[in-house]
Formats: sequence, C-alpha cells, structure tokens
Amino acid sequence: QVQLVESGGGLVQAGGSLRLSCAASGRTFSRYIMGWFRQTPGKEREFVARISWSGGTTYYADSVKGRFTISRDNAKNTVYLQMNSLKPEDTAVYYCSAGRVVSSWDYWGQGTQVTVSS
Repeated sequence: QVQLVESGGGLVQAGGSLRLSCAASGRTFSRYIMGWFRQTPGKEREFVARISWSGGTTYYADSVKGRFTISRDNAKNTVYLQMNSLKPEDTAVYYCSAGRVVSSWDYWGQGTQVTVSS
C-alpha cells in the first residue's frame, strides 16, 4: 500500500515557475514508477510525466517537454515536478501516481491545484 500527498500548487503568473512535491508513504517507494497527471473540469485526466524507479528514465507529454522536469529522491520517498515557463493552459489539478508498470497506475494522491494567470 502506498499513500501519496501532493503539495506545492498555487497561483502563478504566466512565465513563472512552480515546484510540486509528492510525498509517499511505505517502504517500497523505490520499486514504483512515479508519474504526474493533470485534469481540468470537463476533461479527462491527462499524462504529464513519469520517471522510472531508479530515476534514470523519464518521459514527458509533448505539451510540457522542455518546460517541466520530473525527478525523485528515493531516500526521501518523494517525487518532484519542476514546472518552468508556465502557461495559462497548464492550469489544472495535478495528481501524483505510483505504479508497478507503466500501463497500470495503482495509487493516486488527492491532487494539488495549479493556476496560471495570463
């Protein structure tokens, strides 16, 4: 069982930066692929980024590539999402997720709101 708690969301102007954190409980954090997703009202949740258990492999949605960076600290059971050059279209609730395999995300956090003003 893994519990995830996101933090770091807020209101920022376009062009600004935010760093999201996701703290995980449990001793098996390092065995999980970690991902970030986002959702806006009326739309399906969309993939943003993921990182392998070791942190050696990352993958991004085209919409955030070059602006967002995912990282993890297995000693702290935490995964991060550094978001730079934010745009109004990045406004969403951002969710952290953990899974054993890429195609199956088993655990989700409660989400943190990110609002980018123009």
